[in-house]
Amino acid sequence: MHQYVIVDVFTTVALQGNPLAVFPDAVGIPAERMQLIAREMNLSETTFVLPAQGDGDRRVRIFTPVNELPFAGHPVLGTAAVLGVSTAMDRLRLETAGGTIPVDFSHRSERTVTAAMRQPIPVREPYARQGELLDALGLESSTLPVDAYRNGPRHVYVGVESEAALARVQPDLRALTGHPDMAAICFARSGGSEEHWRMRMFSPAYGVSEDAGTGSAAGPLAVHLARYGLVPFGKRIEIVQGVEMGRPSQMFARAEGNSSQLDMVEVEGSAVITAHGTLLG
Repeated sequence: MHQYVIVDVFTTVALQGNPLAVFPDAVGIPAERMQLIAREMNLSETTFVLPAQGDGDRRVRIFTPVNELPFAGHPVLGTAAVLGVSTAMDRLRLETAGGTIPVDFSHRSERTVTAAMRQPIPVREPYARQGELLDALGLESSTLPVDAYRNGPRHVYVGVESEAALARVQPDLRALTGHPDMAAICFARSGGSEEHWRMRMFSPAYGVSEDAGTGSAAGPLAVHLARYGLVPFGKRIEIVQGVEMGRPSQMFARAEGNSSQLDMVEVEGSAVITAHGTLLG
């Protein structure tokens, strides 16, 4: 038997944000079974916590319903929240296949945590299939160049002219499946401010039709906006996601550096523990 925790990430309100299943003690669970468990949980990700092997405090393996990811944002923050409520440490270093991620806590209670994570520096490239992607999303154009950023998962960014237009996006998920190893990230300015943004994420390739809060996409969005001059480097922005799903998520992101040299990408958010369970057998 193995115990697990359900934590709602990028929110302080249970049953909102992006849910995550965390197995705090996954010793003895082989990788093949981890994948089956993630498919059974059928959340965007499930994490499995193991003893550290390197410079971290714990090692974390991250699975979607269809594959393992080297890094993902809401699973790292959510796992840190589950571990953080029972430790007095101000920082946890979580080893992932994408590197060791420091997570710094600014608030903790019995069920809620607020923390910031330093993300892997994303690698950018233009997305070669821009026209096909726009067709799959039902959009005629993007407000910024369509670039892909990889920090574990690969996110491709498409700018939409307004919040209303973003809410109307209805992608052809079958067509999106033809874009392997990527998530389509649609974003728009919120309320006319450079500090406030809305985002949606679609990724049938990762087994997720739409995601409620994508932490690994929040950091590169801050990079993308700064690179094209919509937000100054170093500026902290708010990103709201999941509204159309009825599960609003709130993230804060900033990118330090400049267009030729990124020094740091940080994403901050809260999480609330919602349920405990036992996997039998």
